[in-house]
Amino acid sequence: MAAPGENLRINAERLWDSLMEMAKVGPGVAGGNNRQTLTDADAEGRKLFQKWCEEAGMSMAVDTMGNMFMTRPGTDPDALPVYVGSHLDTQPTGGKYDGVLGVLGGLEVVRTMNDLGIKTKHPIVVTNWTNEEGTRFAPAMLASGVFAGVHTQDWAYDRSDHEGLKFGDELKRIGWVGDEEVGARKTKMHAMFELHIEQGPILEAEGKDIGVVTHGQGLSWTQVTVTGKDSHTGSTPMPLRKNAGLGMARILQLVDEIAWSHAPHAVGAAGHIDVFPNSRNVIPGKAVFTIDFRSPDIAVIKDMEDRLKIGAKKICDEMGLDVEFEKVGGFDPVEFDKGCVKAVRSAAERLGYSHQNIISGAGHDACWINKVAPTAMIMCPCVDGLSHNEAEEISRDWAKAGADVLFHAVVETAEIVE
Repeated sequence: MAAPGENLRINAERLWDSLMEMAKVGPGVAGGNNRQTLTDADAEGRKLFQKWCEEAGMSMAVDTMGNMFMTRPGTDPDALPVYVGSHLDTQPTGGKYDGVLGVLGGLEVVRTMNDLGIKTKHPIVVTNWTNEEGTRFAPAMLASGVFAGVHTQDWAYDRSDHEGLKFGDELKRIGWVGDEEVGARKTKMHAMFELHIEQGPILEAEGKDIGVVTHGQGLSWTQVTVTGKDSHTGSTPMPLRKNAGLGMARILQLVDEIAWSHAPHAVGAAGHIDVFPNSRNVIPGKAVFTIDFRSPDIAVIKDMEDRLKIGAKKICDEMGLDVEFEKVGGFDPVEFDKGCVKAVRSAAERLGYSHQNIISGAGHDACWINKVAPTAMIMCPCVDGLSHNEAEEISRDWAKAGADVLFHAVVETAEIVE
């Protein structure tokens, strides 16, 4: 396969301007974004992305999970497409780059190809995957999971947010239910590349421009419900209390101990916590929280899950509380395609960017797509490793380096036609 010359680079200013323009859609309260999936802001961001892609000569298809596929044709009608993309949805207090860099970086690949008159044998499809974050409708990477056959569409449509609104109903409400069968194209993919910010501190600390992602950590989300009894904080004697909040606190301490026992390559914490009735003078009668365990070793994840259930049951039995567990998300550790990883590494070397192998600590749509097509990821640093926070920040140079490597890996894999 012909590789583009090292003098070919993306338009860094145009990419940055696009990132800043998209950041105006669904602004947060502290400089970031609140563009949660299937909200009006999500719909607005999708329309802007569609506009830009169509201006770049791409045609749009949308499947029944709302996944957007924007296609630049190749010269061979029988050649399978090379996919590139990520997600446009954000956390409630999200940054301007998480996911968005990968989608708009893919758009910039096509724009640069247009500028340079580059033709490829394989079509290129820039993709926006629906509900990667999973913050409104658990689990994360929901639509790419349905696409890859991990979840059923009916199950996904039935996912509810904290207000009881269902995924399927909200997708229809914002007008992004497509007519393409979800997953119909999963056997017709040549490869996929996803550019993403690291969301961790390693690349910045090591002074590297590019992370060549070889593996992804496995993930386990377990929702824990602890039930006690609501009662008055002032008039209920200590021996007679059934404090679900205290039970939760002791379980969270257990989670920390479990994760530390597998240091340094395992982590664990509770990210989503609801306490009921959440009143100043009422002892909590119920606590619902989600434990997030991660490790690159599936045996470690299984051990952490088992110890959580045994330990939490023991804590609640001793306190006179009831406890229930529900697995609400997860995936096994991922090894990305060696050929695609090599294309990323070769691109970084050809362009003169410093790079190192890295294991992704976060889940990404690429983790599910890797099950059905050769896939790899490219990471760029982010300041202090901070993400899922409105203060999330990257430099223009980091964005450029990541998109340059993406451009070269995608165009090489799609095969330049002279």
